[in-house]
Amino acid sequence: KQEETKKKQVIRRRPLMSKPVDDVYLTWYYERPSYEVEEAVGMLKKFQELDFTHPKQFVYINVFLDMALQKKKKVDPFASTVLLPYRFTDEMNKVLVFTENEEEAEIARENGAAVVGGVELIKWILEDEIKVDFYVAVPAIMPKLIPLRNKLRRKYPSTKRNSLGHDIPKMLQLFREGLEYMVEDERVIKTRIARLDMPTEQIVANLKTVIHDICTFKPS
Repeated sequence: KQEETKKKQVIRRRPLMSKPVDDVYLTWYYERPSYEVEEAVGMLKKFQELDFTHPKQFVYINVFLDMALQKKKKVDPFASTVLLPYRFTDEMNKVLVFTENEEEAEIARENGAAVVGGVELIKWILEDEIKVDFYVAVPAIMPKLIPLRNKLRRKYPSTKRNSLGHDIPKMLQLFREGLEYMVEDERVIKTRIARLDMPTEQIVANLKTVIHDICTFKPS
């Protein structure tokens, strides 16, 4: 019995030390270093040169959120699309515009919509004949789009996600050029924000834009 209790005893770790004196050390004995954003980006750029990796590789962020609320409930995972101040890719998302007004349809085509139409598109979407990245709509057609609610789920046009409104050019710019991110595993956001060869101030500006957008989902 004495031997069993000895085995069960938890090994107490020594308190973490602040800084190693050498460049070879056991990481769990020390506090994990943290850096200012500008310094961290500079380190990434330096590592890229030392590793001879691709200079135009993407810069990613992992954001860990506190989703706990006071009354034992959690903040629901969310998704958002944000327009970054500095674009880092030439890729354009495919956007479908729901409208039955010919003038609005023409505006949508001029502003780069991949598909434009009205209720006739519902059948093709339900049968997976039409697949796009995002769906936007004008308010007048919304009562006719109810059959698509379960199919499109979070991509169903809504004012909350800025995909429902009268300003078609603005909606198209957001969803064609915007960066989409979402909460995974209940509390983590993993997304790319820039390219490593961009100036540090542009990378930092993109990062701050994403963080600011995430903070808009904070419950009151």
